[in-house]
Amino acid sequence: IESKHCLTLGVSLSVNLSMQTEDEDGEENLMENPYSVKLEFVDDPNFKNKVNYSYSAVQIPTDIYKGSPVILNELNWTQALERVFIDNRREDSSLRWQVFGSSTGVTRYYPATPWRAPNKIDLYDVRRRPWYIQGASSPKDMIIIVDVSGSVSGLTLKLMKSSVMQMLDTLSDDDYVNVARFNEKADAVVPCFKTLVQATMRNKKIFKESIMNMQAKGTTDYKSGFQFAFEQLLNDTGAPRAGCNKMIMMFTDGGEDRAQDIFEKYNWPNKTIRVFTFSVGQHNYDVTPLQWIACANKGFYYEIPSIGAIRINTQEYLDVLGRPMVLAGPKAKLVQWTNVYQDALGLGLVITGTMPVFNLTADANSQLVLGVMGVDVAINEIKRKTPTYRLGANGYTYAIDKNGYLLLHPNLQPKIINFREPVTLDFLDAELEDSKKEEVKTDADVVLCLPHHSSLGLVLPTYSENHIKANLSDQILQTLYVCVCSQLLLGLKKMSPLTVLREYCNELELSNNNTDFLLNFIALMEKVTPDSKQCDNLLLHNLILDTGIIRQLVEKVWKTKDLTTYGFLAVFAATDGGITRVFPNKAAETWEEDPEPFNASYYRRSLDNKGYIFRAPYLNDELLNPENDTIGILVSTAVEITVGGKTIKPAVVGVKLDLEAWVDKFKILASNQTSPTSDNRQCGPTSGCEMDCDANSEDLLCYLVDDGGFLIMSNQKDYWNKIGMFFSEVDPYLMHALYNNSFYNRKQSFDYQSVCDPVPSSNTGAAPRGVFVVRTTARPLMGAAIFVDEVEAEGMDSRETSCVTIQTQFYFTNINSSYDILQDCGNCSRLIHAKRLNNTNLLFVVAEKMPCNTCELEKLSQAETDHGSSRPTAVLHIVSRKQDPQL
Repeated sequence: IESKHCLTLGVSLSVNLSMQTEDEDGEENLMENPYSVKLEFVDDPNFKNKVNYSYSAVQIPTDIYKGSPVILNELNWTQALERVFIDNRREDSSLRWQVFGSSTGVTRYYPATPWRAPNKIDLYDVRRRPWYIQGASSPKDMIIIVDVSGSVSGLTLKLMKSSVMQMLDTLSDDDYVNVARFNEKADAVVPCFKTLVQATMRNKKIFKESIMNMQAKGTTDYKSGFQFAFEQLLNDTGAPRAGCNKMIMMFTDGGEDRAQDIFEKYNWPNKTIRVFTFSVGQHNYDVTPLQWIACANKGFYYEIPSIGAIRINTQEYLDVLGRPMVLAGPKAKLVQWTNVYQDALGLGLVITGTMPVFNLTADANSQLVLGVMGVDVAINEIKRKTPTYRLGANGYTYAIDKNGYLLLHPNLQPKIINFREPVTLDFLDAELEDSKKEEVKTDADVVLCLPHHSSLGLVLPTYSENHIKANLSDQILQTLYVCVCSQLLLGLKKMSPLTVLREYCNELELSNNNTDFLLNFIALMEKVTPDSKQCDNLLLHNLILDTGIIRQLVEKVWKTKDLTTYGFLAVFAATDGGITRVFPNKAAETWEEDPEPFNASYYRRSLDNKGYIFRAPYLNDELLNPENDTIGILVSTAVEITVGGKTIKPAVVGVKLDLEAWVDKFKILASNQTSPTSDNRQCGPTSGCEMDCDANSEDLLCYLVDDGGFLIMSNQKDYWNKIGMFFSEVDPYLMHALYNNSFYNRKQSFDYQSVCDPVPSSNTGAAPRGVFVVRTTARPLMGAAIFVDEVEAEGMDSRETSCVTIQTQFYFTNINSSYDILQDCGNCSRLIHAKRLNNTNLLFVVAEKMPCNTCELEKLSQAETDHGSSRPTAVLHIVSRKQDPQL
C-alpha cells in the first residue's frame, strides 16, 4: 500500500464514511459528524452483531481531533481498502473482521457495525491492542531506567510512574524487558528479576505493582542508570532474549550530565543499542543534554509535560523501530499470529493474523510503518472444525503458540474477559506438569507443527481410540429413523425425558431449550434423509442406534421395576451418541444435569474411573432443606464393552438415590451386627465394642465421604442439610484425623484465569468441590469442562480484575484397608473406624461423638483464596479439578 499524501482534504471528506455515535438514550447523534451516513444493519450470528456488508466503518480514539489534516488524509487513502475487504469476503465467506489499524490511531474495519464503547468514555486505541503491537514492530530487548532522585516528587513522580506503565503496555510477549530505578545508584524495581524477563501480562503486572511503590530520594547520577542498563543488555547470561532490537528508555525530570564516558565504553562506535530519553513534568531544566544523549545513540527525545501527552509519546518510538522493517522489504512482511484475546466488537475470543503495512515512497523520511492489517479467527470457529464428538467426552485437541501459550484447549476458559488484555494461559498451567508435558511444549516432533511456530496436539484416552460405527442398511435405517422421530414426538408430549443437543446437520437450528431444539430437529428430519450430505452421517446413525437401544432399556427393564422399593428417585442413561434419557418422566422434569453427555461431570468422571461414582447435590448459597426438598444422591458407572480385544465405553448408566430411604439401608449395611436381637454393647476405646451404626445410631456418627472430602450420607438427620458440604465444615476434628492418618492428601492448585473483587464473598461451606486423581496420562487434571458465559465488554465491572487464586484440593491416597484410630484431644478421646469401600469413590467413617470441644487443630479448608496478580513461584502447577460444570 502506498500513501498518497497529495490528495486534497475536500476529496477525503466527500468519500469518507465514519460511524455515527449514539447518545445515552441510544439516539444517533448525527450532529457530531455531518458527513456520517446512516446505514441499515442486519443481524449476523457469525459476528454476533448487526452488520452492513456494503461499507467499512472507522473508529478514531477519543483523544485525537477528528478534523486534523493527518486524520482526514488517513480516512481518504484507507477508503480504497473497502473494495479489497468486499472482494476478500466474496472469495471467502468464512472471513470475520477485516481490520486496518493505522499508526495515527485510525481503525477501519469491515463489515460496518456500530462501534461499542466498553465504558462511558471510549478509551479504545488500536495502537494499544495486542494484535497491533505485535504486528507493528519486530521483537525487542528493552531496559527502562527511571530517575527517582529527590527532585522527582509530587506530580512529576506520578507522571513518571504512569508513563513507565504505559511504556510497558507497548510490549508484547515477543519482547523482553527489565525496569530499574536510579539516583546515586541503580537497582531493579523487582529484586527477583535479575535479568530481562519476557513481557507477559503477569510479568508486566508485577512491574507495575513495584513501580507504584517507587519513592523519590537522593541525587541524580545518569551514569549509574545507564551502566545498569548496558550491562543488562550486553551481558550474556544464557537467559532468553528477543535478540533483535536493543534499546534503553530513560525517564527523568532533567539534568546536566551527558554520561559520555558510559556510551564510549559500552555503545560507541557501533551504536547497537538505541537510547530514547523522556523529559517528564513541567520544569525549567535545560533539555539539551537529554536531546544529545538520544541523538548520539540513534534514538529520539520526547517531552511529557502532562498526563495528556503520555499515551502518544510513549508509543512514538515504534515508528523508529519500524524503519528497519520497511528497508527489509518482503523479509519483514510475515504473517504473525497473536495470543488469544477478547474482540472489542463482540466476536468473543479470537486470534488475529497480522501483517505490517509499509510506506514505499522514495522519500527516506516517509519510509515508516503505516499500520497493521489484521484478520480475526474466532476460537469457536476453530473448535467447530475439530472432531469433538469423535474424540469422546474426555478426548480433546489443543494448540499452543511459539511462546507456549494456549490457542485452543478445553481448560482455556477465562472467567472474566478484559478486552484490553490478551488471554495468556501457559500450556503447563492448564495441564498436570510433568516431564512429558515439558517435552510437548518444547519438542515440535511430539505434535503436529503449524506455520509460524504454533503446534497442534491430540489427546485420546485409551477407551476413546475406537468407537461404534452404526452401519445400518437402508431398510433398517428408514425404519429406525421413523422410530426416532416418533420417540421424539412422544417425548415432547411428556416433557421429553429424551434429550439430543448436537449439530447433527448443517441447517439444524440450535437452542439451549430442549423442547425447542427437539422441535427444530424433528422439523428438519421431515425434510432430509439420514444419509443427506448436509448431515453428519456418523453422528446421526449413532443417534438412531442409541435411540433404539435406550428404548428397549426403558420398555424391557425400567418400566418393569418399582423404583420406590429400591429407594430410587430416578434411573438414567447417557450415550456417546448424544442421548440422555431419564425415567420416570416426573424425574426428567427436575433433572439438573447438563443434557449434553460430554458436558456432564458425572459422565466424564464415570468414564475415567472404575466402579460406581457417588455425587451429592451441588450446594448453592443456601443449605439443603430436608423438610421441603427430596435430596437425591447421584450414582453412575460406565458401560464397558470389549469387542475383538478392543475396549470401548459407549454409555454411562446410573440411579438417583432417595437420601431418606437410603439412610436406613446405610445404617443396616454399615452394621456389624448380623442379628437385630444381638446385645447392644456400649462403645468405647477400651470396651472392644464393634461399632454398630444401626444399634448405636444415637451415640455414633456414621458417614459416607467421597474422594474429594465431601459429605455424601450421614446417619444423623441433623446433618442431612449439610449433604454435599466439605466435610471439614461438618466435623472439623474428624476430617483432620482422616487427613492426619493419610486417608486424604492435600494439594494446592493455581487458577490463572480467576476474577478477584475488592470485596470478596466467603462461603466455605459452599466452596467449589474438587477431586484430585493424579495420573501420568497426557490429559488435563479435570473431572469436567468448566463452562462460563461469555462476558461482553459492555457488562464488565471495572472493579473486577484477573488474578491468580489458590485452591486447596483433597483426594484419596492409596490406602485400601480399614483402620481404627484413637483421636486424643487433651482430656478426652474418641475411637474412629474408617474404610475405603471397594468399587466406589467412598470412604466409610464411624466415630464416637466427641465428648469435648477443647481440641486446637488446624481447620482444613477447601475455599479459594486470592494469591494476587502475579504468577506463583516454586509451586506445583496443578489445574483444579472441579466437579460443577457451572463454576
